[in-house]
Amino acid sequence: MLLNPVISKLAGKRVVLASASPRRQDILSNVGLRFEVVPSWFKETLEKSLFSAPQEYAVETAKQKALEVARRMHMKHRKTPDIVIGADTIVTLEDAILEKPLDKQDAYNMLSRLSGKEHSVFTGVAIVHCKSEKDNQLDTDIVDFYEETKVKFAVLSEDLLWEYIDSGEPMDKAGGYGIQSLGGMLVESVHGDFLNVVGFPLNHFCKKLAEIYYPPSKQSIHRVKHDSIPYVESFENLSDVEKDCSSSKNSDIKKARKDCGNNSCSSGPSLQPTTIIQNGVEKKSENTIQFPSKIIELLDGFKASKTLFAASKLKVFDKLKDKGALKAMDIADKINASVHGTERLLDACVALGLLEKTHQVYSNTELANTFLVSDAEFSVHGYIIHSNDHLWSHYTHLESAVVEGINYHHKAHGQTAEHVHGPEVKERYMRAMHCTLKITARDVATAFDLSKYSTACDLGGCTGALAHELSWIYPEMKVKVFDLPEVIKNVTQFQPEKSDSTRIIFTSGNFLDDALPKADLYILSRVLHDLLEDKLHHLLRKVSEACSPGNSALLIAEIVLDEEKREPRALLQSLSMSGGKQRSGTEYKQLLESHGFNRVQIKNTGNLLDAILAVKR
Repeated sequence: MLLNPVISKLAGKRVVLASASPRRQDILSNVGLRFEVVPSWFKETLEKSLFSAPQEYAVETAKQKALEVARRMHMKHRKTPDIVIGADTIVTLEDAILEKPLDKQDAYNMLSRLSGKEHSVFTGVAIVHCKSEKDNQLDTDIVDFYEETKVKFAVLSEDLLWEYIDSGEPMDKAGGYGIQSLGGMLVESVHGDFLNVVGFPLNHFCKKLAEIYYPPSKQSIHRVKHDSIPYVESFENLSDVEKDCSSSKNSDIKKARKDCGNNSCSSGPSLQPTTIIQNGVEKKSENTIQFPSKIIELLDGFKASKTLFAASKLKVFDKLKDKGALKAMDIADKINASVHGTERLLDACVALGLLEKTHQVYSNTELANTFLVSDAEFSVHGYIIHSNDHLWSHYTHLESAVVEGINYHHKAHGQTAEHVHGPEVKERYMRAMHCTLKITARDVATAFDLSKYSTACDLGGCTGALAHELSWIYPEMKVKVFDLPEVIKNVTQFQPEKSDSTRIIFTSGNFLDDALPKADLYILSRVLHDLLEDKLHHLLRKVSEACSPGNSALLIAEIVLDEEKREPRALLQSLSMSGGKQRSGTEYKQLLESHGFNRVQIKNTGNLLDAILAVKR
């Protein structure tokens, strides 16, 4: 009944669903909504750490999906839609977002974490209204919101877990399950909108459409007076609103957004008059602006980073892993710090979701045990320490670096090259590169089918983290790691226990100066973005000359910017003024083609690094 007036309002409009999900299509089709399906090409590369809550990430992703379709249809298809609907559903456990499983083992790990626990399913939805202006510019008006549903899993047995995994259903599902199919047998209870878990919050969507197209009339708003606080405007029951609104004509969307008046309607600042009471007389105050939460979040961002750095430097997460749970005074004793300071640091870590606190006792979250404990398999501890001890200082004089266009850190501190590249710094850098490649190697190695290449050479391959992943995925491939002598002599401590020295060989050399080893596949990981133009072209010429036409290729692992260059992580990294530059997919393609490579493929991995495969013609 709620959607009926809205359906008639949408009759004759071009409504587009920016999703290929059959589940979302079914939900909307079943209530009579007529729409086209145009899957979005938006690369889901938003940096999750920049969002204060998972639902904000889902909403922004939904918005970008819808906007990409709207712009593409307007510019390329010459078919400007009236309305584009974007949606993104995520599964979170303890504020950590669970992606789609990479393989069966990943699905098992994911579902095991959910076993016996309650988790949240968020769906962000964006409704984009489009209009083509006289100068062919696209004007868009966006309303967005999210819905949360709590889902609790039963305690799952090993047999049930593997039976479900072997069905193949988990592999294309966020969180590793589909509640509407076999995955329903894993669920003990659902609190909230069931369809939200399936993939689209229909009830909330209907209410939002009603707010947009049928804003309440003045007669349906009554004022409640309280002592010393402003009047509160409240809506009567919805059925009355529908009756009132069914006769309204051509309601303005932007007015509806103002009437909506809550955070779910719009993400931008808005000026609105505020009603106040003085001596029993109602008055309108001057316009007030919406609280700039995004700016405040950025303003305080460095404090959160430094909290993570300090806790990692003091090995807080290591101490808690060893002992399980400790009071502040016990942790202070173990890290040789004041109780007062330690308690503040621990509470800040709890607020950031890195620790848990129960009855004044602190313990690691699963996130901390997996990534922050220094000896964990996928620990990023080394990169955190490198960020604290080295990268942090590069941004201390950022304004001066921008003015002069140089790396101001060395100038400000008067450091010599020997000090900057001393043994301790080199080892710290190796640890940082090792831990980041450990968590990205699988996605880079599987981005393309590399089985046709029997030999590979990882130029600047450091500790061999990517080489080991390649050798594990491609049993017939032999990989040579080619790096500086001082790097190669220190790689032993980074090797896994069962390392196959016959298939992974470490060779010392300088890829800029020395002849390159022969290989079918050359690899450059986190190299190109850091090189000055002359060295960059010199290296690519060498690689191109070493490749056999038609039989050799170059695999690159870098952050690939979107075409509008809005990927924040890469752009923020570029402010270190290293001398190189970050590039978009088009720029990488042009660069590689200029050196004789063609059939350039680019794969967004959703991880720290994207992958590019270029074949020599």
